[in-house]
Amino acid sequence: MAQVFHWLLRITGGLIVLALLALFAVYLLAARSLPDYDARHSVTGLTAPVEIVRDNANVPHILGQSDADVYFGLGYSHAQDRLWQMVVARRTAQGRLSEVFGTRTVETDKLMRRLDITGAARASVDALDAETLEVLRAYSAGINARLAEINERALGRGAPEMFLFNPSISPWQPSDSIAMMKLLALQVTGHLETEVRRARVSLVLPDAARLADILPAAPGSGVAALPDYASLFDTPLPRLAQAQPDAAPPALWPVARPGLQGASNAWAAAPKRSAAGGTIMANDPHFALSAPALWYLARLELSTGGVIGATIPGLPVILSGRSQDLGWGIAASHMDDQDLFVERLNPDDPQQYETPDGFRAFDTRREILRIKDAAPVTMTLRHTQNGPVLSGSDFQLGTVTPQNHVMALGWTGLNREDRSLAGWLRLMQARTVQDAIAAIEPHVAPSFNLVLVDGVQIAMKTIGHAPRRDAEHQSQGRMPAPGWQDRNRWKGLSPYGSNPEFIQPPGGILGSTNNKIVDRPFPLHVSFDWGDTQRVQRWTRLMQSRQVHTRDSFIETQLDTVSPTARTLLPLIAADLWFTGAPAPEGTAERRRQDALTLLADWNGEMNEHLPEPLIYSAWLRALQDRLIRDELGPLARDFTHIEPLFIERVYRNVDGAGAWCDVIQSAPVETCTDIARQALDEAVIWLSETYGGTLESLRWGDAHQATHDHPTLGDVPLLRWVVNIRQSTSGGDNTLMRGKISGQGPAPFENVHAAGYRGVYDFTDPDSSVFILATGQSGHPLSRFYDDMGELWRRGEYIPMSLDLDLARAAAVGITRLMPR
Repeated sequence: MAQVFHWLLRITGGLIVLALLALFAVYLLAARSLPDYDARHSVTGLTAPVEIVRDNANVPHILGQSDADVYFGLGYSHAQDRLWQMVVARRTAQGRLSEVFGTRTVETDKLMRRLDITGAARASVDALDAETLEVLRAYSAGINARLAEINERALGRGAPEMFLFNPSISPWQPSDSIAMMKLLALQVTGHLETEVRRARVSLVLPDAARLADILPAAPGSGVAALPDYASLFDTPLPRLAQAQPDAAPPALWPVARPGLQGASNAWAAAPKRSAAGGTIMANDPHFALSAPALWYLARLELSTGGVIGATIPGLPVILSGRSQDLGWGIAASHMDDQDLFVERLNPDDPQQYETPDGFRAFDTRREILRIKDAAPVTMTLRHTQNGPVLSGSDFQLGTVTPQNHVMALGWTGLNREDRSLAGWLRLMQARTVQDAIAAIEPHVAPSFNLVLVDGVQIAMKTIGHAPRRDAEHQSQGRMPAPGWQDRNRWKGLSPYGSNPEFIQPPGGILGSTNNKIVDRPFPLHVSFDWGDTQRVQRWTRLMQSRQVHTRDSFIETQLDTVSPTARTLLPLIAADLWFTGAPAPEGTAERRRQDALTLLADWNGEMNEHLPEPLIYSAWLRALQDRLIRDELGPLARDFTHIEPLFIERVYRNVDGAGAWCDVIQSAPVETCTDIARQALDEAVIWLSETYGGTLESLRWGDAHQATHDHPTLGDVPLLRWVVNIRQSTSGGDNTLMRGKISGQGPAPFENVHAAGYRGVYDFTDPDSSVFILATGQSGHPLSRFYDDMGELWRRGEYIPMSLDLDLARAAAVGITRLMPR
């Protein structure tokens, strides 16, 4: 027996040793792809030496003798740190993910093939001027130089993910960078899904007048009543299908879920509103959180001077940053740049669709979709005069498409003469607000509110192509409309000069929190659906509470976690519940409700990660909205994953009879809004107890509101997920200036999934005192110390210097890379 035990011990020990050796071998293989930042390389494509000085935060400061060589260095740096991110993004745009990931990304590839972003990008190359094309070629050459170096020196395939998926990597082309901008535009815009949702809700609501409650317009002038969606067609709609809730999106789906499209904060103060007499600007773009972050910090020393700020790997431009003379930042404008067109098929020939001039054949082409470990799929892609034809399974379009019709998408992002990058390259060389506004005119999509400051001026300009619609458009672009009706078709594009523009406002402060910025009648309206009606209230108060501002007051505003929504809604929904009812014994439902109300009564609306009140409030509002809408919308109610503050306010103020939502249609009694509020609070308290346990006082918002920086391709893999995913307890919420948008679904509905992956504050009194930060780190390599080194600073609301002082960068450099012409 003892001998058996000894052998078992030896076998176990041997297995442990083998496992450790295997782990060590895996580590060595993965570590081969860690970049050496302190090196000298001979590369093809340079005209003169390039120096890349990486400061102590691993931000590359790139110096060369020509602008083309500097952009070469940026491409090389992007490929050093974010190669896998760039490979996946390019394959997403191309519709070629399934060649690597198999069947789970087939639907994603099909959508991207239908949109043909890559084809539009390739066509756009011919529209570029020589200077822009030179930059894109130099940037591409820098990426390809890194690829060649990886192959020549066997550098672990460039990224550890390459060992698991082993994709083929073709050389980077200028069109790939154009496609990256179009892919970004697809993530920012959301009007396609907004149109579908409005149509679906229109079809299921018992009272069509209630559509303005659940999908309210932003405050401002009233909007004319929309037609009943079904009345636009003489063919029955699929009445049974429209009640189905949205299914989970396919893997690596490139379109943001409703409510999670691009957002941002950007604002500026003129010298008269600055304590030190110079302009100040703050910017924090909001996108889905990921590891690594979407953004990458860089400094370029161009012939016109240094520029520094946030880039996106794959794009050779700084989208938010500054030079010595100019600062710029972006916020999603929510311009309505998409329309769905319902195309009627010829009953005698389904290969034709109706136009104002009669039936016309679809433009068609066939493509083969190759799938790893599965048979290839042949797709027939169709295109109408209005845009590409989408599948009925995309965005649940089949639920709002009449029989013998198809749906086509009109979108400015599909422009085939896209010169957006030319505009950004010129903006980076501009010195004044006026120069920048003129330079960025070629930008097509995504549409942004571009906030600008120079030494003495501030400005905001909406950039991006705006479709020109007919004043008689049947749905005003708010729902899908018949594509054979001439009045529903686009009439070209609006002139750049008609986009909203604000220069040197009298009050000395301007900005955007994705709020409604103009009040124009249709069709000059910009949009009916804006991204914010709440944060702007808090921003206005903080901006106007001071006569003058400083860099620190802008930082304080950027990190503010007070919810104006909570301050508005709680007094409404709890008006008849606070401090009412007889004393109740410990442990009863009545006592738990009273305890929750007592905590909320003393709360100031601050969504602080260490407090219980934000979690109680959020759980209550989530249960309340669900109870208000479920009887009217049925399964479709599950699509409303986020609280709509204007809806709840309309209901509890009974605006235009909106209080009718409180009565449950299926029940005999007539429920009041107070009844629903009480029931929702009881439900929320029970859910909190079952989910988190303990007392209400012991709850902590940060435990539920974890920032989920997940790796897009390895984040769900057992064991590896603990290495590649980053989790952080965070403050803020959907409607705070330090925005942390919740997922709104699944077992952890309050996880923070959409926030400011980049923050920057630019002070032109002393430009080198400007600051910025990323949500994770510069590197996309999980074994790098720069993978998540900025994460804790970001969580705590700290920043790193945003300086153009090269001596400062050299003083604590983690490495200097010298690229020499081969």
